[in-house]
Amino acid sequence: MSESLIPRATLGRLPMYLEYLQGLTLSDNSTISAAAIARGLELGEVMVRKDLAAVSGSGRPKVGYVAQELICALQACLEQRSNTKAVLIGAGKLGRALLEFSGFEEYGIQIVAAFDCNDQVLRYSRTSKEILPLREFDRYCREQQIRIGIITVGAGSAQQVADLMVAAGIRAIWNFAPCDLQLPYHVILKQENLALSLAYLCNQLK
Repeated sequence: MSESLIPRATLGRLPMYLEYLQGLTLSDNSTISAAAIARGLELGEVMVRKDLAAVSGSGRPKVGYVAQELICALQACLEQRSNTKAVLIGAGKLGRALLEFSGFEEYGIQIVAAFDCNDQVLRYSRTSKEILPLREFDRYCREQQIRIGIITVGAGSAQQVADLMVAAGIRAIWNFAPCDLQLPYHVILKQENLALSLAYLCNQLK
């Protein structure tokens, strides 16, 4: 199936499948079923089957997938080999933490720069990545052909920032602001709700 036809929700779960498979001890010829992956991740089996079918077909009857082939299919769909560039707006503590985190590169994604409306913030992070004035955002994104944007500003500014990203050609947004964004249909949105994640942990303790 063409990546453009893969549902947004499925695209959002693909990194989880990839991380799970890479964490297993597998030989080159090991096979794994959608049911086993569903159990391992505590997800619905039907949903997992549909997700994997969108990326790598339906697998072999009573056998499942050759694990390494499935890993390669997930990597290709996530464009791991293309070193996708991303930028973020909001160079506060959260933004800087994401900017300096190197783990994204394992998935072929590199946050190359941050932008902030405060011209007094440092021009570089501890990892020497640029922190630029917001007025340079549109030019930078077009010159570098950036397609992924990360929002780490407050809720009051998030929609304005999202609009700037869309205008600059951003096609996918990872939003940490606690608010709903109004975006064109062609723009993929991944909403990160930190409060909900913490509430889930508290609920599990009870």
